[in-house]
Amino acid sequence: MMTNNRAMNRLQAACAEKGPLCVGLDTDPSYLPPEVLASFGSPAEAVLAYNRALIGATAPFAACFKVQIAYYEAMGLAGLAAYSETLKAARAAGIPAIADVKRGDIADTAKAYARSHFEGDFEADIITVNPYMGFDTLEPFLEYVEKRGKGAFVLLRTSNPGMKDIEWLPLSEEGAAMAGVGAGSRVLDAVGAGLSRAMERFGGAGELAPFGAVVGCTEEADARALRDRYPNLFFLIPGYGAQGGAARIAAALLDRAGGTVNSSRGILTAWKKDESLADKRAAGRLTMDDLAAAASRASQEAKADLLGAKALLKADAAAGSSAPGNPR
Repeated sequence: MMTNNRAMNRLQAACAEKGPLCVGLDTDPSYLPPEVLASFGSPAEAVLAYNRALIGATAPFAACFKVQIAYYEAMGLAGLAAYSETLKAARAAGIPAIADVKRGDIADTAKAYARSHFEGDFEADIITVNPYMGFDTLEPFLEYVEKRGKGAFVLLRTSNPGMKDIEWLPLSEEGAAMAGVGAGSRVLDAVGAGLSRAMERFGGAGELAPFGAVVGCTEEADARALRDRYPNLFFLIPGYGAQGGAARIAAALLDRAGGTVNSSRGILTAWKKDESLADKRAAGRLTMDDLAAAASRASQEAKADLLGAKALLKADAAAGSSAPGNPR
């Protein structure tokens, strides 16, 4: 299989063309105003209509979409139908869709998960996977990566505050001192070793790996260490915006092989803070078109924020390398 046909290469190309923004379609019915929600027969119908409107409105600024399955599972069978149709709508728009499912289990169960998310009604080109039961749990997913050009993002350093409970368990005081608290942890080292073994299986040195890593942008201390440690891994970067992650942290993670930065609530609920909608919001007269327009404006602003941070980081690096005493 030619590497340029792999899902991760296509995603990298989309980010190079359109910028690094990933719009998260982690759409909960509560994210819609009551007057819009009430105009549909069910919450799942409203969510699907909103997703379709968002895909159209944010497509000029989004390199990809991320669809978190939990929000759809919570709506039952109708929600899973909305999930399936949302993935299809993204594909129809010609924009990569990441299915955020975080699957990871053993043996035949893992094989069933791989089939369910790389084939059939819930097919996606790229999914998220969880390695914390051991790297053998990822084998069925990597087979799809190898044989069918699919992609997978492996959880490495997540964006939630509680990740320190496990992900930052120290390897040793010496290791932590040398590599930084996060980058020197036992868990990250174990996951990193598995990623390194998997990379050896998939081609030449310096080539973009056909799978990537989930690395949150909420902790500045280890962003550069992780980016430098895995120069050929494309990153899925959560935590930007509503979770408190800053564009400058995301910019460090976008170096080398690059990545895509997810924003969900900041775009999904942009209508709540959009000043141009203040009067309609107060009067309870918002429409789906209003919500989509607010999301479009928010995605444009997020893209500009991320690209600005990248440019500033590049300028700072250039200034540092040209300072007296530094090699050019």
